[in-house]
Amino acid sequence: MEKLSLKTFLRKYPNSEACLDEIFTKRYPQGVDCIKCKKITKYYKITGRTAYSCEFCRTQVYPLAGTIFEKTTIDLRLWFYAMFLMIKTRSGVSAKQLERELGVAYKTAHRMFKQIRTLMDENGGDMLTGDVEVDETFIGGKGENRRFVWHGNEKEKQVIMGMLQRNGKAYLKHIPNTGKWTLLKQIQENVDPKARVITDQWGGYMQLPKFGYNHEYLDHGETYVMGDIHTQNVENVWSILKRGIFGVYRQVSKQYLQSYANEYAWRYNHRALGDGMFNELLNQVALVKVLKVGQLA
Repeated sequence: MEKLSLKTFLRKYPNSEACLDEIFTKRYPQGVDCIKCKKITKYYKITGRTAYSCEFCRTQVYPLAGTIFEKTTIDLRLWFYAMFLMIKTRSGVSAKQLERELGVAYKTAHRMFKQIRTLMDENGGDMLTGDVEVDETFIGGKGENRRFVWHGNEKEKQVIMGMLQRNGKAYLKHIPNTGKWTLLKQIQENVDPKARVITDQWGGYMQLPKFGYNHEYLDHGETYVMGDIHTQNVENVWSILKRGIFGVYRQVSKQYLQSYANEYAWRYNHRALGDGMFNELLNQVALVKVLKVGQLA
């Protein structure tokens, strides 16, 4: 596969028509049956419109319908370039930088990234199996106390819970607290009961065996690794997450924290693809992951 550089990107997507063709090809591969006449057909681009027509019955299809690009007034090439920038930077790109790169308003850049991150939401997928590391980290606020007490103050830290299947994927969840029922609920929703769950010694996890889980844990006051019992992989994800949030975005509101967590979980889960992550994002567009118009503000 040819390396995805700016040069190859510009050659492959010289204009918005090329971007539209890419989305169409992924959503309606040549040779599929027409959605109306059911004949094996070819679709032809309708000049001046974001639509294609069946060669037999003239039924029109709209490849942008239902996607994050539906009703957009922004050139598709700028959308593609925004996705390119997100993939080619190790820790992400701020909306401020995108504003400068594209020459659009900050509000527009922020909205574009917000919609692109909907493509990165893999929560609610397959249950994690095998050896699953579970941990939490804190974002924002003041102080070093890991087990922070919550009283609804905006200055307090926000909790991100990580569940990572070794040699598999990770899920990151913005949760309200580190209470045992909050942690248990997330584990039950995302981790197979037959999995071996590995955590630190936090008391919130000590009830796991009562719910059928094989639970191993470490006292981090004494050691961080004991054979294959450790949480180093999920702790590596925390490094990626915090490097992005504190180094690129500087600050993230509580309202959008889950969206940013989704981005870094997605980056971790698809890291082996390298430049192929760009194509994977386009595949998600074809699956019609959409942020509704009413949610764009």
